[in-house]
Amino acid sequence: MAHFRASLIFLSLLLTGCSERSADVWMSQIALPCGDKPNCVSTLDKREDFTLSPFVLTPKGMDDWEAIKQAALTLPGAQLADQATHYLHIEATSKVFRFVDDLEIVQTGDHLDVRSASRIGYYDFGVNRKRAEMLRERLIQNGLIVNK
Repeated sequence: MAHFRASLIFLSLLLTGCSERSADVWMSQIALPCGDKPNCVSTLDKREDFTLSPFVLTPKGMDDWEAIKQAALTLPGAQLADQATHYLHIEATSKVFRFVDDLEIVQTGDHLDVRSASRIGYYDFGVNRKRAEMLRERLIQNGLIVNK
């Protein structure tokens, strides 16, 4: 009976841990460069096919995290999935096939670390780069990052 009870407790803890995605899980992913599939771009990845130019914040951008969040949520198919202090995880769903991509934004000092990646598939036909550059354009238009 004690063995059964211990197994039940372990199973309950395991299922509870799997039932919710915490911001820490997603935040740990942005620290990683893109994998080897050509369906991801990141300001933290230095390989030519995967890298994004830096997103350097203006003084306004340093003080207005809510405006950064709102600009990101204007991207096509964007919905807020998770957030923490100076961290956003946005899911972008494509119109036709309903594919979900992940866009992560973290403020680190005077810049934003940005990563946009497909969840499934091998090649994304440049969708993630276009999304990241669209985000850049909106942030520039709102005076939140420097136009370089």
